[in-house]
Amino acid sequence: MSNVVADGKVVILNYTLKNAQGLVLDESTHDDPFPYLHGADNIVPGLERALTGRSVGEKLEVKVEPKDGYGEREGVPQAVPRSAFPPDAPVMEGMQFFASDGQGNHMPIWVVGVQGDEVLVDGNHPLAGEVLHFSVEILGVRDATREEMAHGHPHGVTGHEGHDH
Repeated sequence: MSNVVADGKVVILNYTLKNAQGLVLDESTHDDPFPYLHGADNIVPGLERALTGRSVGEKLEVKVEPKDGYGEREGVPQAVPRSAFPPDAPVMEGMQFFASDGQGNHMPIWVVGVQGDEVLVDGNHPLAGEVLHFSVEILGVRDATREEMAHGHPHGVTGHEGHDH
């Protein structure tokens, strides 16, 4: 049963992610597969649910609605002054930063535009509101190491790759 996808397992995937129009948004390769820790919110809930109980070698197509992916779009982008960002940080469209709400809570924001001294930021993930289409192949499943479980993510395909943190 060790090669069955379940909580506490590191799952190694090869995947292609497309939007509803069929445009490839992201993908892995056989030379650089994607490992994640199952049950630790490393991937969107809809894909994680579809992979639960599956086995090495299985290939599947998974359609994930926004509520089970990156959520529905909420609110509208807001303009903030460039001075709100660190002076030495480049600020370009597509970049992600973390903002504080004044009560110590940090939340991700994405830069959606830069015009002069104003930066347009959006609290929605760039894929919020999108129907996601995953083509996945399960390449491997292994037990997570104690360190991976403590950190909440895999340390590479083998579990022995370090990281800065």
